[in-house]
Amino acid sequence: MDIWEELYETARAVQRGRKISPFIEAGGVAAAIRTKAGNTYVGVCIDTASSLGMCAERNAMANMITHGESRIDKVVAVMPDGKVGPPCGACREFMMQLDRDSGEIEILLDLDRRETVRLRELMPHWWGGSRFSK
Repeated sequence: MDIWEELYETARAVQRGRKISPFIEAGGVAAAIRTKAGNTYVGVCIDTASSLGMCAERNAMANMITHGESRIDKVVAVMPDGKVGPPCGACREFMMQLDRDSGEIEILLDLDRRETVRLRELMPHWWGGSRFSK
């Protein structure tokens, strides 16, 4: 099993779509991130009636930050149909703001073909890069 399959299976293990209350559903999308230190963190999406929820990727990043890390190497997001997909714009922005080298984060686009993309390719004209040089 390679790293992409490992991360995919780790995300799938927590992906259990469920209704939390009449207002909140969770687990339709799951994510696993591998940090530069080699640790893996997971998260699931939390969808709310008032738009106060969060994406699976940001949930996984919150878990990572809670454990004292902030440098991501790889990201896998598993959609409700079991396929992988890229993070939304809010998650991309959050990742870019974590570290000066976040543009190098590798994101899985297709598990079967092991197709990946670097975050910088999804954010080609990111506004905040100069702030890291200060």
